[in-house]
Amino acid sequence: MKLTTRFLDLLPRGTVPVAAGLAVLGGGCYAQLAVAGHSLSAGGAAAMSVLWTIVFWAGLGLFLPVEQEVIRLVAARTARGEGIIPVARLTAAAAGPLASSLFGGSTAMVAALGAALLALAVTSVSRGVLAGLGRFTAYGSQLAVDGGLRLGLACALGAAGIHSATAFGLTLTVAPLLAVACTLGPFLAGMRPGPAVSWRLICRGLGPLIGTMLLAQLVVNAAVISLRLLSPGDPAAVGALLAAMLLTRVPLFVFTSLQASLLPGLAGAIAAGDRARFRRLLARGCAIVTVLGLGGAVPAVIAGPWLARMLFAARPSLGRADFALLAAGTLCYLLAMVLGQGAMALSRHRDQLLAWLAGAAVLAVITLGPGAAGLRVEAAYALSSLAVACALALVLFLRTRRPGTDRRVQPAGRGLAPRSG
Repeated sequence: MKLTTRFLDLLPRGTVPVAAGLAVLGGGCYAQLAVAGHSLSAGGAAAMSVLWTIVFWAGLGLFLPVEQEVIRLVAARTARGEGIIPVARLTAAAAGPLASSLFGGSTAMVAALGAALLALAVTSVSRGVLAGLGRFTAYGSQLAVDGGLRLGLACALGAAGIHSATAFGLTLTVAPLLAVACTLGPFLAGMRPGPAVSWRLICRGLGPLIGTMLLAQLVVNAAVISLRLLSPGDPAAVGALLAAMLLTRVPLFVFTSLQASLLPGLAGAIAAGDRARFRRLLARGCAIVTVLGLGGAVPAVIAGPWLARMLFAARPSLGRADFALLAAGTLCYLLAMVLGQGAMALSRHRDQLLAWLAGAAVLAVITLGPGAAGLRVEAAYALSSLAVACALALVLFLRTRRPGTDRRVQPAGRGLAPRSG
């Protein structure tokens, strides 16, 4: 019990409520797809799967950067005692054009896709403001309400005998918007006027950040696609690799809750000029994900081959060495993501993008090099993630070790994000 309490104390404030909300949201999403799969025809289920995939790929690649940039700006302005209404107003104005540029046409599913993307744009602003203000209880509650509504709406459609893919697709719009409405109180409570925010300030970091997220998704997801292209006649090997990737990437799901609570503290420390606190938070984040990575790697290496056969009916073609290599890649990827949060807090968006470009280059060189296809894609995942982590560590070392930049703040604690409300 004491060990658990001590570990929880090391986590950035807000990690636990965000993790709880993410658990409910994740369960709701899987249940939503399960109900849709049992209620729809094969064609309808395929359409729903495609819609779901596009929406959440866009959420990670496009709207998560919006949320993180809002977190950084709100946390920095809060640490300086500035109001955040200009940030929320400007970002909300950008949400519609950003989403609408991703779809066209007039079919019902395309319309459902457009509505879902617009809902993602709204939630990215809401969650970015809540996390930037340090209102993690409201942030986690919004995630939980979103997940609960997805499950409830999908079950209601299934019980009513609805067989429309469009109806199930619209739950991707209704659930997040209702969740935002349920947390409007904490959102509006933090609205205060302040100095104007320019479009240039938002867009300057957003473009490189979108590129970064897309490259990060390439690094973490390329192995299975690459093996399919390199070994088109061996689909069983692709299935075995996918099962192994799922088992060794479990720590990535846990990291998401840490990510939402780490960035506000880092951005607040930088805005307050407290570089020492910034380095402590970053070192603590790296230590936590190292524990997560090793904690996930040990059972994956020991029992991974057996679990892959039992859970996914995968062909027993991968051994413990393969699982160890994939687990090492996940650990390096986790470290790269934490160090990337530090680069964001320092407004080094372009340096972060260059680091992920270097990782993508390493990925391509190893994947297209000589050797067995399976070993190549596994090594490419591990070494490309390591390359990104090393590049970002170098960036942060150079940017935080300059003479005269380690300024402490009076009074102490100015860089802390405000308490959850």
